[in-house]
Parts: sequence; C-alpha cells; structure tokens
Amino acid sequence: MEKILTTIKHVWNIKGLRDKILFTFLILILFRVLAHITIPGADVDKIKFLLQNQGNSTLSVFSLLTGGAMENFSIILMGLTPYINASIIMQLLGVIVPSIENLKKEGESGQKKISQYTRLLTVPLAFVQSYGMMMLVNRFSTAGNIVPTDNIVAMIPLMITVTAGTMLLVWLGELISEKGIGNGISLLIFAGIVSTVPTQMAGAFQSSTAPVIIGLAIATLLLTLFIVYVSEGDRRVPVIYASRASKGQQKSFLPLKINQAGMIPIIFAISIISFPSIIAQILSTSEKEGLKTVSDFILKNINPASPTLWYNILYASLIIGFTFFYISIVFDPKKIADNIQKRSGFVPGYRPGTETEKFLGATMGRLCFWGGLFLAFVAVVPLFFEKWISGGAGSVSLFISGAGLIIVVSVVLDLIRRINAQLVMHDYEKL
Repeated sequence: MEKILTTIKHVWNIKGLRDKILFTFLILILFRVLAHITIPGADVDKIKFLLQNQGNSTLSVFSLLTGGAMENFSIILMGLTPYINASIIMQLLGVIVPSIENLKKEGESGQKKISQYTRLLTVPLAFVQSYGMMMLVNRFSTAGNIVPTDNIVAMIPLMITVTAGTMLLVWLGELISEKGIGNGISLLIFAGIVSTVPTQMAGAFQSSTAPVIIGLAIATLLLTLFIVYVSEGDRRVPVIYASRASKGQQKSFLPLKINQAGMIPIIFAISIISFPSIIAQILSTSEKEGLKTVSDFILKNINPASPTLWYNILYASLIIGFTFFYISIVFDPKKIADNIQKRSGFVPGYRPGTETEKFLGATMGRLCFWGGLFLAFVAVVPLFFEKWISGGAGSVSLFISGAGLIIVVSVVLDLIRRINAQLVMHDYEKL
C-alpha cells in the first residue's frame, strides 16, 4: 500500500503527466454526461418502461455494451459500435485490397490515411445503423412509438444527431490518444462498461440471496486474477547479439505474449454476434414464412440475451478466428527476423533469415491458438456459470461479464504500462 501511495504521489508531482491524467478524466466525465443527454423528440419514459417492465433482454444487452446510453436514448445511442464495425471492414479490406495493404507498410503516414478512411466509413455506417436501431426500438415498444419512425422527415434529424454523437465520441477518443494518457477509444469503451457495474451490483443485491452474491464476488475475483495472470504471461524467445565493443556476445530475449491480441478479438466478436438477433427481431413480424422461420431460428439459437450452446460455439469461434486474423495483421515474423539479422543477432538453433522467420511464425501460431482459447474460455464459461448458479434460469449475472472483464483488465494493464513509461521517461530526462 505504501508503494502504491508513493507512486501516486510521484505521478501527481510530474506536471506533464498530471495534466494528461486530468485531461483524460475530464473527457471521460464529458462522455458520461453525453450518455444522459436525450435525443430531441424521444420519449424517455417509454424506453425505460420497455427496458424495465417489458423485459426485452436483447435491448438490455445492447444497453450494457453502450454504457447505458440506451436507457436515456441519448445522442450517443450507438456508442462506438459503428466505428468498431468500420475498423473491422478496413482490416478486412487491408487483406483484400492491395492499395490499403501498401498503406500499412508506409508506417505512420499510411496509418493516418487508414484512420481517416475509417472515420469516413463510420459516418454512413452510423447513419444507417441509427435508423435500424430506432426502428427496432419502436417495434419492441407496446406503449407506442418512442421516436417518430413513421415520418421520414422527422427521422432524418434524429439520425443525423445520433451519427454526430458517434463521431463526437470518436473525436473524444482521439483527443485522449493525442493529449491525454493515450488509447482513447479503448478508454471510452472501458468507461462505458465500468459505468454499468453499480447497476449490475444493485440488481444482484435486490434479486439474489447472500450465498449467490458471495459466489458471484468470488467468481469475479478469481476470473480477474486468471485474466491478469495469462495477460501478463509471455514466451521468451532467446536472442544472441554479437557485441563489437566487448568482442563477445550479448544475450537477450524476444517476449511474445500469450494474449498478443489483447481485447480486440472480444470487441470484434461482440460487434458481429449482436447483429443477427437485432435483424431477426426486425424480420420477426414479416409476412413471408421463410424470413419468419429464419428469424425464429436466430432468436432461439443465436441470441446474446439467452445464450444457447449454438450461440456459445459461434461466439467462441468468432473470438478465436478474430485472434488469428488480428495477429496475422499486427505480427510480421519476416520483419522481426530481418531486424534481428540487421542487428547481427540470431535465435540459437536457427539460421538468421528464413529459418528464424518460420520459427517465429510457428511459435506465434501456437501462442495465438492458446491466446484465442483463453479469450473464448473467459468470454463463454461465465455464461454457463451464471446459468448454474441461478439454477438454470439465467436470471443471475456476474457483476461484470467475462468479455467486459477482459476489456477492463486489458485497458487497466495498458494504462499502468503507459504511466510507468512516462515515469521512466521523466526520470531519464532529469539525468
């Protein structure tokens, strides 16, 4: 405890770092304020009635993903979902389209162009998704329309407002990355998830017994420790460099993390798997028998609100698939092997160049498998635990979901690393 207090005092005494942290907190507070600004013309009482009394769990799940913005039908109704979807599309295009792939090789300038394209793509996605979400909410409501979807002239300003809200969040995230502590988009997602924890805890205390609450607390703690342990684990590949100064060799290592992809596959998987149930809800009232059959199948088997075995298998498969996909983009064994060779280094037992490249690729492939399995395990197993502890009814949930916990832990660990890096840089500049 004394060491923690000393570190906090040290951080506070560094003006540059203190200003960055305060700026980040102000942006996060603004984000939470925006979540309570209702879209003009929306009936908040009806949306609260829909979420609380009609028990529409599909919308409740989406509300948790957007940090409760759904409950207030706020101007940031869609959260960062359109931006995440745009990022996924750009990542896929980077594999298919050569020009985008070339931009990735241009370094920082290329990445800036890709970021610009992602922002531009977010605008039409947010506009279209806002219309779909408003139509969906009205379709669920039995107390009348929450927004005037029957009047397109009245709908367009609302859609523009929601789109602007999403782009405002993207801008705030980039401000945190540039002027704050960094990793802005992830911090906003983190803040949205953490903001739902008090509501989850209050619900658990009201509807559960003391043994169930204790069980949930223990499970959450154990899951957190497990996530931290695996997230910090790595495979240290030994590397030996020739030293001209000492006419000998310098031993070092290349750390390859087990969970190299971090929280990205989880975010991608949640974004993808949430859409089938939303589309199915829209198609559920279709007069065409074929569409209605497909809709019923999706709502029964692939619904985040009531996860079945098929849902969990698909969810886990998406996480593992996105893990391999993301690692294939960010980890380049050829580039790493070339860098080792240029610095007159080698991995013991492997020749510099192609052999080292193949070894690194194979090693990362194995780590990627276990990392993807770890992410899938943490995301899916709590769903079975919740059903078991509630006697199969599925009415009890952890204070924070497995997927949410991975995101929270990943962001916190990254935040600690960034602060430590700033402290080291400050102490180095003082020398």
